Amino acid sequence: MYSWNTYYTRFKQYLLLERSLSKNSIEAYTDDIKKLEAYSDLFHNKKGPDKFVYKELSKFVEWVASIGLSPTTQARIVSGLKTFYKFLVIENDLKDSPAELLETPRITRKIPVFLSVEEIDTMMDCIDRSTSEGERNLGMLETLYSCGLRVSELVNLKISNLHLKEDYIKVEGKGSKERLVPIGDNAKKLISSYIKNIRCHVPIKKGNEDVVFLNRRGSKLSRVMVFYIIKDLAEKAGIKKVLSPHSFRHSFATHLVEGGADLRAVQEMLGHESITTTEIYTHIDRQFLRDNILSYHPRNRRK
Repeated sequence: MYSWNTYYTRFKQYLLLERSLSKNSIEAYTDDIKKLEAYSDLFHNKKGPDKFVYKELSKFVEWVASIGLSPTTQARIVSGLKTFYKFLVIENDLKDSPAELLETPRITRKIPVFLSVEEIDTMMDCIDRSTSEGERNLGMLETLYSCGLRVSELVNLKISNLHLKEDYIKVEGKGSKERLVPIGDNAKKLISSYIKNIRCHVPIKKGNEDVVFLNRRGSKLSRVMVFYIIKDLAEKAGIKKVLSPHSFRHSFATHLVEGGADLRAVQEMLGHESITTTEIYTHIDRQFLRDNILSYHPRNRRK
């Protein structure tokens, strides 16, 4: 019988070496299992995870709901439990997984905030291109929108992964999974201009030589800084929506679906593992059509 800490250590090694998950994902999985340990301390005399049966895990899931955790968090915990107990089966600690039949709470997907093409253009027009930071921000946000990147993929984008002559870039997504993403002419021109005219004058800190977008001190930008840049531009553009860097990714996907792009192609470009994640943008598309019909149909206009 192993201690909980031993299980954590082994589980982390499995997630890193076998699943190739990121540090943040590994910590999230571990935190979910630590909730089971806390439950065990409270109600099961601190017994180990290998001693739990299905009914007890089901009660744990009910307890998680009773303490006020959201359905999304509950679903993530159930997913974490299934992964953890699958690991125990693989490692021959258990013959069968007691978590296999656990039911995931139903989650109502919220339609994400996205910008219209006109709103994005207005925000871009608010960038002061007379400054080096302005030129960098323009190239950065154009890349964010043009390629539908996650903010982590943007700030970690490498010069060695730019294949601009071939019209694509290589990005490292969740779980260190790489994918190729097409890039448009405007984004290519702005990246090239930034590297040639702005970045070359920045004193680059060691370890950041291959990073595309740098702050004035020569280090890669933080995700928080990108958030503040977008927030500031939204205020200048008079946009009242609650935006984040992810809003540009949502806008990228929404505009592709509205334009008739194949959903599988959008899934590939976004790096979604499941098509169901990408399907949220078909709901946005239907809402977009509904709003337009209600707004412009003559029977719905106010007299």
